[in-house]
Amino acid sequence: MLEKFCNSTFWNSSLLDSPEVDLPLCFEQTVLVWIPLGFLWLLAPWQLLHVYRSRTKRSTTTKLYLSKQVLVGFLLILAAIELALVLAEDSGQTTVPAIRYTNPSLYLATWLLVLVIQHSRRWCVQKDSWFLSLFWILSILCGTFQFQTLIRMLLQGSNYNLAYSCLFFICYAFQILILILSAFSEKDDSSNNPSLTASFLSRITFCWYDSIILKGYKQPLTLEDVWDVDDEIKTTTLVSRFETCMARELPKARRAFQRRQQKNSQRSSGARLDGLTKNQSQSQDVLVLEEAKKKKEKSGTTEDFPKSWLVKTLFKTFYFILLKSFLLKLVHDILMFLNPQLLKLLISFANDPDTYLWTGYLYSILLFIVALIQSLCLQYYFQLCFMLGINVRTTIMASVYKKSLILSNRARKQYTVGETVNLMSVDAQKLMDVTNFIHLLWSNVLQISLSIFFLWRELGPSVLAGVGLMLLLIPVNGIIATKNRKIQVKNMKNKDKRLKIMNEILSGIKILKYFAWEPSFKNQVHNIRKKELKNLLTFGQMQSVMMFLLYLTPILVSVVTFSVYVLVDSRNVLDAEKAFTSITLFNILRFPLSMLPMVISSMLQASVSIDRLEKYLGGDELDTSAIQHDCNFDKCVQFSEASFTWDQDLEATIRDVNLDIMPGQLVAVVGTVGSGKSSLMSAMLGEMENVHGHITIKGTIAYVSQQSWIQNGTIKDNILFGSELDEKRYQQVLEACALLPDLEVLPGGDMAEIGEKGINLSGGQKQRISLARATYQNSDIYILDDPLSAVDAHVGRHIFNKVLGPNGLLKGKTRLLVTHSIHFLPQVDEIVVLENGTILEKGSYSSLLAKKGSFAKNLKTFMKREGPEEEATINEDSEEEDVYGLMSSVEEIPEDVVSLTLERENSLHRTLSHRSRSNSRHLKSLKNSLKTKNVNTLKEKEELVKGQTLIKKEFIQTGKVKFSIYMKYLQAVGWYSIFFIILAYVINSVALIGSNLWLSAWTHDSKTFNGTNYPASQRDMRVGVYGALGLVQGIFVLIANLWSAYGFTHAANILHKQLLSNILQAPMSFFDTTPIGRIVNRFAGDISTVDDTLPMSLRSWILCFLGIISILIMICTATPAFIIVIIPLGAIYVSIQMFYVATSRQLRRLDSVTRSPLYSFFSETVSGLPVIRAFQHQQRFLKHSEVLIDTNQKCVFSWIISNRWLAIRLELVGNLIVFFSSLMMVIYRDTISGDTVGFVLSNALSITQTLNWLVRMTSEIETNIVAVERINEYINVENEAPWVTDKRPPAGWPSKGEIQFNNYQVRYRPELDLVLKGITCDIRSSEKIGVVGRTGAGKSSLTNSLFRILEAAGGQITIDGVDIASIGLHDLREKLTIIPQDPILFSGSLRMNLDPFNNYSDEDIWKALELAHLKSFVANLQLGLLHELTEGGDNLSIGQRQLLCLARALLRKSKILIMDEATAAVDLETDHLIQITIQKEFSHCTTITIAHRLHTIMDSDKVMVLDNGKIVEYGSPDELLKKSGPFYFMAKEAGIETVTSTAL
Repeated sequence: MLEKFCNSTFWNSSLLDSPEVDLPLCFEQTVLVWIPLGFLWLLAPWQLLHVYRSRTKRSTTTKLYLSKQVLVGFLLILAAIELALVLAEDSGQTTVPAIRYTNPSLYLATWLLVLVIQHSRRWCVQKDSWFLSLFWILSILCGTFQFQTLIRMLLQGSNYNLAYSCLFFICYAFQILILILSAFSEKDDSSNNPSLTASFLSRITFCWYDSIILKGYKQPLTLEDVWDVDDEIKTTTLVSRFETCMARELPKARRAFQRRQQKNSQRSSGARLDGLTKNQSQSQDVLVLEEAKKKKEKSGTTEDFPKSWLVKTLFKTFYFILLKSFLLKLVHDILMFLNPQLLKLLISFANDPDTYLWTGYLYSILLFIVALIQSLCLQYYFQLCFMLGINVRTTIMASVYKKSLILSNRARKQYTVGETVNLMSVDAQKLMDVTNFIHLLWSNVLQISLSIFFLWRELGPSVLAGVGLMLLLIPVNGIIATKNRKIQVKNMKNKDKRLKIMNEILSGIKILKYFAWEPSFKNQVHNIRKKELKNLLTFGQMQSVMMFLLYLTPILVSVVTFSVYVLVDSRNVLDAEKAFTSITLFNILRFPLSMLPMVISSMLQASVSIDRLEKYLGGDELDTSAIQHDCNFDKCVQFSEASFTWDQDLEATIRDVNLDIMPGQLVAVVGTVGSGKSSLMSAMLGEMENVHGHITIKGTIAYVSQQSWIQNGTIKDNILFGSELDEKRYQQVLEACALLPDLEVLPGGDMAEIGEKGINLSGGQKQRISLARATYQNSDIYILDDPLSAVDAHVGRHIFNKVLGPNGLLKGKTRLLVTHSIHFLPQVDEIVVLENGTILEKGSYSSLLAKKGSFAKNLKTFMKREGPEEEATINEDSEEEDVYGLMSSVEEIPEDVVSLTLERENSLHRTLSHRSRSNSRHLKSLKNSLKTKNVNTLKEKEELVKGQTLIKKEFIQTGKVKFSIYMKYLQAVGWYSIFFIILAYVINSVALIGSNLWLSAWTHDSKTFNGTNYPASQRDMRVGVYGALGLVQGIFVLIANLWSAYGFTHAANILHKQLLSNILQAPMSFFDTTPIGRIVNRFAGDISTVDDTLPMSLRSWILCFLGIISILIMICTATPAFIIVIIPLGAIYVSIQMFYVATSRQLRRLDSVTRSPLYSFFSETVSGLPVIRAFQHQQRFLKHSEVLIDTNQKCVFSWIISNRWLAIRLELVGNLIVFFSSLMMVIYRDTISGDTVGFVLSNALSITQTLNWLVRMTSEIETNIVAVERINEYINVENEAPWVTDKRPPAGWPSKGEIQFNNYQVRYRPELDLVLKGITCDIRSSEKIGVVGRTGAGKSSLTNSLFRILEAAGGQITIDGVDIASIGLHDLREKLTIIPQDPILFSGSLRMNLDPFNNYSDEDIWKALELAHLKSFVANLQLGLLHELTEGGDNLSIGQRQLLCLARALLRKSKILIMDEATAAVDLETDHLIQITIQKEFSHCTTITIAHRLHTIMDSDKVMVLDNGKIVEYGSPDELLKKSGPFYFMAKEAGIETVTSTAL
């Protein structure tokens, strides 16, 4: 039929059976033309429909589009010309075959269709259609055959239709041009992300990414350089898709969960009913008991929650990506098994000289094409998998964040902030990792079964021996892996312990320096580190054995299989085809077998994470149905029979409250500690669970919480809290909240940056900023939960008058104020007295006093307690130096005098440059200084003030890691070790080459002997040597690994030692400017990289590198001509590597830099939830978190693409190596035998993966060596003066305790001003000195100078005639004693806290405890002196901690005592005890007291008044009170007239 159609032969197989192979022209003109056309016509309608549906606005016409259309137009013209020619010819006599009409007509229609398709793409974002590109490729490939046939015909001189041939050639050239043009991408105006507009060819080769790689190579990438991800995978889109699916799945799971609960309760109630008795009341009791029992059981058993919905939901959300990647992986796996078959064909081609040469070329080209398609499929598959991974991670992170905003309080209580952040970081990451491997589950099984099938075909049943061995080794590996996991768990515990100690050391570094305790703590850390390293070494040895087995597996398997094959039957002779095909198959089999256990274990890990996420995301949400908002209500707030509880299992905290609050009222809520004041506020905010009753609210709410919540950002951002800036109101709020004086002290004013959790502000400042935040928001109702607790009396009065009181900024608003300050009560409209969650009495101040109820009684006892101290603290230091917000709230109700929160001490705010306010030299009362100072003067100095950004920006390394860092690490490993490790690896490579050559010689035997006359001795020798060489490889890998485990552990040890000893010797200023987290990070992340990750990368790198070298050597020995190919390929490889590593490294850094703000923002949100909910700012926070996630996502996305970009190029290099080596085999077929071909190609086929691995490892090492760089940065931090010098002080020094200051000057950091400006004074032996002065006067600097925490900038201090700057720091610090302002303790035994070096006997310690009034307390403890303290001594009260610090001082008994007096951290009794003990026990000492309350120093011998770094007055209190100087005014303000009036 087709013969008639063409008028020539359609198919003739004899044409193939000649060295000059060709296809019949008819076949080329029919089948090969119709294949591409059919493809196009089948897909076109579907494509056009798709374009029509998803069209966007039409884009402008570009040159590229025009040139494509013009070229297709030319093709159209050519087809028309051809048709015209045929018609002209037909009118002549000759009969023209039908094919000559049909093809041009088909082409005419096709080119028209192409024009339409190309035009329709103007409405798409992506201008180039993938199926058109495929059509051009197909058309060109199929045209090649006709092209060469026509050329041959012309060369043979047959003038067959010259015109037709010319037309065909021109047409063919145009098609190639169009294909080249369609490789270019067209930009689109609407999207700046080139991945969307990239053409098909650019997409599959990732060429669109070139620009970033180039940019990253030229200069380090910044966040702006990285493209945003497309809207398809932006957080908002993903989450909305996820939530749609979740809305379907979660209710199903909840129903299933309820059914489970019913079943369980039926079971238990069935059992219960049997036991019930007649009496109803009794049964009630039984029920109550049962409930209690059930509760116990419940806490014991695993809790139940809606399960197994998350996986389904994720699957439904992302099924499309999963499907695409499944298909790609399937194609890849099937193609993988074509390689060994083609190899087999090539070997048989080389062994048979009669085969035509063209078959060899065909096999080579096929090998290359198969490899190419395989690479493209694999890379695109990986791309999809990783994309899926990021999408899952993003979805989980955003959903967890969203859930955290609406989680009920009861559900929230089950998670600490850390645990919630973990859900976001760790669990989301685990899921991401698992989605990358998800397809390996079925793919591994497929690969294993296919390998075994093909091996069986080669070697028959003897394969089972090899496979059996592989299976045997899996459990062995499993056992080692579980052992390893145990070691790792142990090590994690050690690491946690070590980090806990490190954290404490760094938090309490000041105390360690004051007491010269560093060596003791250093030893503690070293002891833990020793255990850790011992485990590390064991881990390394186990790992080595595992590597040894993994490495040995393929060698052993091939040895065993071949031996069995040869020995089973004497007719079995191992020839090249069998041997090398089998080896390639064994290499394929090795990967899935090693991956399967890994996949399964990561699946198990992920299942744990999925459970945790299901529990969290399926948790109860906040139920605010009991809070009704009604805008037409006459009252502002109304409680109707309202009872609320924090947990439905517990009894109600707020009970049957009825309360009406009118608009514009100021209501004070008072009551003892724990009476439910804060709970009442929380109930209004909807934070509690409703029992019965409801609350009606009219209007918006602003809230100030008791524990102020501050965001990391500027002060201005904190106050505006997302609102617009209204400059006038803003200034009013600042003034009213008494923030102006603070803004003057803080560098940069309101643009000063606040650290995390407000770390560099005092408690009072934090409280006032959160008050300012609420005041600035123009709300209707203000809920103020004790905002005056952390500020002192006069500031409190100022705030009450200016903000809260009848004439304050908030007058006319409804205000609910929880307070302990009784002197404000006369000014409020109504007072509500709470007791045990119920309202005891309410009414105005006068009516309550007239009632003479409990309120009036409490008030009386109170008035007696209030001494003349009413305004005592005004003298100085009001609250800013009081870094912890421990302002005394003496106005506490008597039931417990001290109920204060101690906030973490932070010396940070001291380092905020003390631009001491010179204008406050004349000590004015704080009341004046609160008058508005013009803040705008600060605004003029827009540039950063010195010291404004307190925390130095963390140094992000850019560019290449210096060579010296590598040298430092290798030096730590030890040069001998390195030499022997490399030597062992080299011997291993030599053995590898040897065994390959031996195998090739062995297979050569099959030509000399056939099965019958193969001598047994020869056979045994072959098997024996092959096995021995295999064993040598394994043993040397084992030796190298064991040695390297030892070397790398040694390096880890050395680096940690250097880091620790250097950090402990760093000066205090280093700790002031470096956040603790950053230092801890060096000890956590970076040390763990040096412990675990870096050694692995280095080992793999050496193995890969030597592996590649040995393969190349083998190929070159077989065909020396291959060297010519290697050189250009090597150059390409190295350049790709250079480009990639620069970009990848920077992207990794950007990833970690964008990831940490995400987690810290999340933990900030979780801790500030009540505030965010009260202000109704959930949406704003959600938006912000989405922006942060997207920023991080774009970095990860870019990094993944960069990996694919690299892999596709490397695979191309690898494929070219395979292609050229197979070409060489074909070209030199006369000189090369089949066994060499097998030997070369089976190695070349494995090179692609190794090449890929090598670059991956190089960039891993580059990334990980950064850890060494960061550790090195802190090893080289400058140290303080040496601890002990050659000049030792005389024994028994200081015997008198005389201190002389001689024109002494000091500054905090070189760039800041002097803090002490030339102090000169003499302190005689055993004098008692009190030091007073305002904030920033330099009082603390005085103590720091004595201990040489600050080194002199001029002048000197001598103690008993010895200049303190001339001796070692420890010699000095051990001889002085300080009772610090903040009682810092360390976790460990009580004894260790008093005497870490074990210098004293138990009697001494008991004596000191007795003097410190702690003896009875410690004696009553179960373990006595060995009582374990928790972190920071949290299991003791603040008073007890202060007394312990006193005991420390008593134990030391040195001649000089410095007391930095605690500000109200202790109640009056403890305070009294401390004063008496000090007077008695330290009477013979020289005592310097830094005072915050004047009455404590009225009995001292001399008073030193400091201001602005100079001594203003110095003399006995009596003298100073007689002069009307600064001290006199302070005393007057504190209500102290004479020295006697202060007796306690």
